[in-house]
Amino acid sequence: MKILLVDDETLARDRLRRLLESKPEHEVVGDAANGIEAVKQCAALQPDLVLLDIRMPGMDGLETARHFSELESPPGVIFCTAYEEHAVQAFDLQAVGYLLKPVRRENLFDALHKSVKLNRAQITALQAEGDGGRSHLSARTHKGVELIPIEDVRYLQADQKYVTVRYRDGEVIIDESLRDLEVEFGDRFVRV
Repeated sequence: MKILLVDDETLARDRLRRLLESKPEHEVVGDAANGIEAVKQCAALQPDLVLLDIRMPGMDGLETARHFSELESPPGVIFCTAYEEHAVQAFDLQAVGYLLKPVRRENLFDALHKSVKLNRAQITALQAEGDGGRSHLSARTHKGVELIPIEDVRYLQADQKYVTVRYRDGEVIIDESLRDLEVEFGDRFVRV
């Protein structure tokens, strides 16, 4: 994940950079000391995510986030601030996280993890834009997340609040309702 750091305090940017460098999947692509620099860097660097302070001289973080939202492909924003009173405004701007300074390592990585996790509404919107639906079902198992190609599914069976997917290589339990699956894949499966 490409990350842009925005904070008027050099020490705060350096601390975030050190925390992020401990995980190779996160790449700090740049930093900025104010909102105007941040908007320019965001347009040039195309980060996936911006860690953004709120109180900065000139353009504050809330206004900066408004400018990000006008970009064709806006980055996710996690606010990192010493002030908790801006949280409602931050989430009105579609922030994916709000961390209080000093940012703790576990809180930072928890927010980063949540920033890439899609919710059901986002998945539905992506499916509507796509070519007509998912090509795989996913199941959390002891191996991690397993992907089951739809064409390999033999049947879906509801039992209480669980759905068992029987497919070519075995079976797994998924966390989706049979009703939702029927709506999504009604043209591919027959309910009996």
